[in-house]
Amino acid sequence: MLSTMQDSYPLSVQALFEQGARLFADSEVVTFTGAGTRRIRFGKLAQRVRCLAAALKRLGVQPGDRVATFCWNTQEHLEAYFAIPCMGAVLHTVNIRLFPDQIAYVINHAEDRVILLDASLIPSLLPILSRLETVRHFVIIGDGAAEFPGAALGYEDILAAEKPEFVMPALNERSAAAMCYTSGTTGNPKGVVYSHRSIYLHSMAAVSATGFAITQRDRVLVAPSMFHANGWGMPHAGWWVGADLILPGRFLQAEPLGRLIAAERPTFFGRGADDLE
Repeated sequence: MLSTMQDSYPLSVQALFEQGARLFADSEVVTFTGAGTRRIRFGKLAQRVRCLAAALKRLGVQPGDRVATFCWNTQEHLEAYFAIPCMGAVLHTVNIRLFPDQIAYVINHAEDRVILLDASLIPSLLPILSRLETVRHFVIIGDGAAEFPGAALGYEDILAAEKPEFVMPALNERSAAAMCYTSGTTGNPKGVVYSHRSIYLHSMAAVSATGFAITQRDRVLVAPSMFHANGWGMPHAGWWVGADLILPGRFLQAEPLGRLIAAERPTFFGRGADDLE
């Protein structure tokens, strides 16, 4: 026997994204630069998410394709967290702390088509560029596209060429949304694939009263690395309920992180055992 109650909507990253953008347009994303902060409201960031999705489609990204990020915890990484799965592609967060051979292995094994690359991390990728077999486009976040060996696109350039009118396709909640690889301590790293449904349900658990009880009144410092294990789900959960998201960038050392905490006064500090330096 089947239920007679209707299904409301698929449990997807799209649903998380649309709720945060619609209900909490004035909530804030803060990215620490070391010397100061960059700020953007959810509503404006949502427009950039749609522009990024349109830009990736223009670059040839199709549903099911893997798009890699090689980034710190920043506004641009958060934009990728939503744009890539919401357009039906699969977000592959590459762990920047893997050894070079492992980084080359996971990018090739995942068959990544595009890499969104933080300019500060270009030196980490240079030694293995010639070994990346499936990557067709490198998109540089920040200043550095001109110095990148070979063809590269500027992140802000590809967004500026689009309009925030991209229509997200219908998705199956059990389809792949994101993936990361293990540290490979007993061999090559192993890929772990998250479904849209699993990310949605994890977000529900995180904001529940018996979980972390995160609400719109919170300011969440996202210290867990967004390049591994979905940043412990903090970016998705915080966005869904409209909590301000404070992103420390690459400044995870005690002194700059202390300055950030003093300035921004987070109410929730999520961290992993290996995230702080």
